[in-house]
Amino acid sequence: MIKIYNTLSRQLEEFRPQVEGQVSMYVCGPTVYNYIHIGNARPVVAFDTIRRYLTYRGYEVTYISNFTDVDDKIIKRALEEGISPEAVADKYIAAYLEDTQALGVLPATKNPRVMDYILEILAFIQDLIAKDMAYESQGDVYFRVRKSVGYGRLANKSLEDLAQGASGRIGSEAERKEDPLDFALWKAAKDGEISWESPWGAGRPGWHIECSVMSTELLGATLDIHGGGSDLEFPHHTNEIAQSEAKTGQTFVNYWMHNAFITIDDEKMSKSLGNFRTVHDLLQTIDGSVLRLFLNSQHYRRPINFSDKALYDAEVNLKYLKNTYLAPLQEDVDTSHLQDFVQAFEAAMDDDFNTANALTVLFDLAKWINSGHYTQAVKETFGQFLEIFGLVFQEEILDEEIEKLIAQRQEARAAKNFQEADRIRDILVQQGIRLLDTKEGVRWQRD
Repeated sequence: MIKIYNTLSRQLEEFRPQVEGQVSMYVCGPTVYNYIHIGNARPVVAFDTIRRYLTYRGYEVTYISNFTDVDDKIIKRALEEGISPEAVADKYIAAYLEDTQALGVLPATKNPRVMDYILEILAFIQDLIAKDMAYESQGDVYFRVRKSVGYGRLANKSLEDLAQGASGRIGSEAERKEDPLDFALWKAAKDGEISWESPWGAGRPGWHIECSVMSTELLGATLDIHGGGSDLEFPHHTNEIAQSEAKTGQTFVNYWMHNAFITIDDEKMSKSLGNFRTVHDLLQTIDGSVLRLFLNSQHYRRPINFSDKALYDAEVNLKYLKNTYLAPLQEDVDTSHLQDFVQAFEAAMDDDFNTANALTVLFDLAKWINSGHYTQAVKETFGQFLEIFGLVFQEEILDEEIEKLIAQRQEARAAKNFQEADRIRDILVQQGIRLLDTKEGVRWQRD
């Protein structure tokens, strides 16, 4: 039985999808104006791992992750690079797909883009206006927050606290609002900005409306799971709930999931501190599987610290897992303990997808394998667990010369010519092959 920590209820809940055997899952994607940084990569890897485990458990997962391709930052980058906002979005969407593929992330069922849903966004907003949940003001359209039932509950914020924080806001937008708490669904166009025609004049969508429209268009009024970083609890996900439930009259999301932040050498990652690391740059020197293993080394709801040592540890651990998986199989060995590992692994992942505990089981399984319990059935189970973590190792075949050397070494040992056996072993070491003499016979690992 899978249990999920629901941010909305702040407790573990038994996972029960709306349709038996099927899961609808929406994860907020990037605003595509730059390469993603290591913090952006955490939810990508975390929810890809969760998706993989749900699939392992027999669910058919419809996985939607959007691209925000209309935004102030994109417009600014377009002006800086002298290209259109569409070209900026295309450039960094391509980079995102390339970088996340290197992290072993499965393609989404669909990656919707805001620009493709303008008509649906306009219809959504018009529906809210008709329900008196939104209003037009000088070409902008705002959502009436005080009419929303339970607003702020996801982020554990009251209207009183929010009103106190918003009361001091000044400026032209504040003057256009009926209430400081109200948020924009549609923004009137500024000179030179990308815009679309609407019943309220030329403009573009607000940030929050995008995800509500794309998720409900593709997955229906109620989603099983909605995920993202904890920084999105307020205002983004809070506003998604308000506008979506105001339109449909139904629960927007049954299970809200949020991952914690990444620090860099125990400091908050920020451009001002100069510790801002993009995945694109890291992949120039680090294998994507190493980064992925690092990102999965901690439970998704706990902070994780990025450091050179953490990456080194992940690299060593990845090498150990790879060598274990690619080791030769054995025959006539006791594998009755395999089911214990399966139960322990599933128990860890069933407990709110605790990858840290599941990795402990995975390494215990590897140790057991290396002690002489490696059959085809064990390898298939080990491979399934690795695949949940996005780790797929290609089989490597020894060439004829190395196979011949191994056979010659065995002959030398049988003849008690240990000097010759050691000489051949040293040659194999130079070829990246390390031999292990066990009571079951000679095994090898590729360094």
